[in-house]
Amino acid sequence: MYQLTRSLLFRLDPETAHGLTLTALDKLYQAGGVERLYGPAVSDPVELMGLRFANRVGLAAGLDKNADHLDALGALGFGFVEVGTVTPKPQPGNDKPRLFRLAKHGAIINRFGFNNKGVLHLVEQVKKRRYAGLVGINIGKNLTTSVDGALGDYLTCLEAVHDVADYVTVNVSSPNTPGLRTLQFGDQLDALLGPLRERANELDAQTGRRVPLLIKIAPDMSDEEIALVAQSITRNAFDGVIATNTTVERSAVKGHVHAEEAGGLSGRPVFEPSNRIIRALRAHLPGLPIIGVGGIDSPKKAQEKLAAGADLVQLYSGLIYEGPKLVSGCARALAKG
Repeated sequence: MYQLTRSLLFRLDPETAHGLTLTALDKLYQAGGVERLYGPAVSDPVELMGLRFANRVGLAAGLDKNADHLDALGALGFGFVEVGTVTPKPQPGNDKPRLFRLAKHGAIINRFGFNNKGVLHLVEQVKKRRYAGLVGINIGKNLTTSVDGALGDYLTCLEAVHDVADYVTVNVSSPNTPGLRTLQFGDQLDALLGPLRERANELDAQTGRRVPLLIKIAPDMSDEEIALVAQSITRNAFDGVIATNTTVERSAVKGHVHAEEAGGLSGRPVFEPSNRIIRALRAHLPGLPIIGVGGIDSPKKAQEKLAAGADLVQLYSGLIYEGPKLVSGCARALAKG
């Protein structure tokens, strides 16, 4: 059934298809049809970072930037859903077209550029949620904010979402905001993570609830860079890491008509690069929770992410190509071990 739906959607502009799909999913959810079609979420409770995940399969940030479709997406059977990336002020993102399918490779290139309605809108949407699973909120900086001023944007978002987030992810790895990835390295990373950790501790004390802080990193790192990031994560007592974001590498899709489009490449080509990062992080950070994301388009691929060292996984591009049944298929495979 999904293959027929996909063939129709793939005749449309990718961003148009994306919006229509989410609108249709909302309507199906409101009519009670999502659970009838896909059944209840797989129960495979996992405790990490002081949180109880209903199962090991989550939705990656980026698909629902504003938490406008949180309930409908959660009803597909995810153990947790991550929304965002959100910025302090609304922004339109980059010019269209900014989303490209590379179907032959099971891949997507996007250069959205953190298009979102702003953190206050997202917070109101999360407050209204009926979805009972955990919700992570992915935060970033506005395009008009300089890299030197980025900390202020991250602090603004952290303070705004702390009351409604189950965990917060600091996104320093999108390739679609100029200069953002420079925040992943050296003194700049410590200068960002340290004050965020300090402010999070203050907010935790004020509210009486601990909200874990995670960082999302890129797959385009050398072994030395991975080691330095791991050291910074440890120094600043972050609670977990998401590995990885999209890649700027194009060798796996060389020759495709869209191969040279600017933006981040996700899907099947990033599967092994993200696994390389996960394996290295696990060696450097043996006890730290890792969420593995990148190229999962089958239950077997989800199992391989855990074998690389991840504790949980997230889906995005695989969901577009394989459909909603991928969620329960992966969750059941990971529950069996």
